[in-house]
Amino acid sequence: MKPQLLVQLSDPHIRAPGRLTYRRVDTAAYLRRAIAAVNALPQAPRAVIITGDLTDFGTPEEYAHLRALLQPLACPCYLMPGNHDDRAGLRQAFAEHAYMQSAEAADDFVQYAVDLGGLRLVTLDTVTPRASHGELCTERLQRLDALLSADPHTPTVLAMHHPPFATYIGHMDVIGLRHGGPELAALLGRQPQVQRVICGHLHRPIQALWGGTLAMTAPSTAHQVCLDLAPDAASRFALEPPGFLVHAWSEAGQLVTHQAAIGEFDGPHPFYDEDGALID
Repeated sequence: MKPQLLVQLSDPHIRAPGRLTYRRVDTAAYLRRAIAAVNALPQAPRAVIITGDLTDFGTPEEYAHLRALLQPLACPCYLMPGNHDDRAGLRQAFAEHAYMQSAEAADDFVQYAVDLGGLRLVTLDTVTPRASHGELCTERLQRLDALLSADPHTPTVLAMHHPPFATYIGHMDVIGLRHGGPELAALLGRQPQVQRVICGHLHRPIQALWGGTLAMTAPSTAHQVCLDLAPDAASRFALEPPGFLVHAWSEAGQLVTHQAAIGEFDGPHPFYDEDGALID
């Protein structure tokens, strides 16, 4: 049976036009290449979710630039904030994205559920305003419980910016999810339909069994955090090949996650055996 796809992009860190992130990274150019790679997938995705740090400073100019960069996407795109974002600015810039609007306040938590046809996407807001670390309060967890309980049977992906598990990248764990992790794990223990917890923030692909499910982070569409597991490792990034995650599902099978690289590479080529015969 043909699988359906949910693409996860993360941490594009878009700046105002002409500005470089960390004086070196043209994050807009990287995002253009990421979108081109998504549009070129052999199977068209049902949707894209971008798991936070959409912009670098959460300014109106940056969100306007992000909006223009996302226009070529050939499928629906769902947004959620990271620690570099501003909830009110995000909502204002994407006012037609009704799924994340709030009747409470412009800076209310961005939490919603989307039915993708055989898979639900549910978001959890971990942002702490004007801080790099994340946290979960009782209200956010109660809203999440209500969203998950509304459909306890459909396989579900829970998206959040800060990962709930320790990654052993010391300088990133310091600004990880500081509060609410044990409570979230207990909540997920009552919601077995959650087959993935997908996160951003780390700028690397990392997986861990956590909360009775599989939790993972995605690579950035631009720069990557250096892989150094020393507790006192310096906070640094590298221009390793960027990528994204593809979460695939079908009515007959389980949820499977693939990592895709962004860029131009030699191939594809057919396989031949040692005698030169084509391998079908």
